[in-house]
Amino acid sequence: MTRQAPFYKTKTLAQMSAAEWESLCDGCGQCCTVSLIDEDDPEGAVLRTCIGCELLDLETVRCTDYASRHERVPSCVKLTPGNVRDLSWMPQTCAYRLIAEGKPLFDWHPLISGRSESVVEAGVSVKGSLVSERDIDEEDFEDYVRG
Repeated sequence: MTRQAPFYKTKTLAQMSAAEWESLCDGCGQCCTVSLIDEDDPEGAVLRTCIGCELLDLETVRCTDYASRHERVPSCVKLTPGNVRDLSWMPQTCAYRLIAEGKPLFDWHPLISGRSESVVEAGVSVKGSLVSERDIDEEDFEDYVRG
């Protein structure tokens, strides 16, 4: 009896069902942090902060209004098979990015480990390292850029 290869090894992002697409998210929360553009950099480097989106639950590192996040937070980017390759600010560990680039998922990814906690254990999650956007004045965001 042969085992069938997992969908993320046999399908492109565009071929995945909605459920398969959603299951690629490892829940690290990195893409739900406030990022700034370095206006002094000619290439407009992206600066990551330790500020979580106003909709991010800092305990669970999950969106509190996933279904309406794009309406409530206009800067929230909707990931699609067509734009993942163009989003240079996406984490290098992001499964969407890895699949788009033809790379394998990391062993700590829940689809491989079978455990959501493996993301935290691997040190990839932002859990426990953020402050909420609701608690910071926008003019102070630069003070929270990660070094």
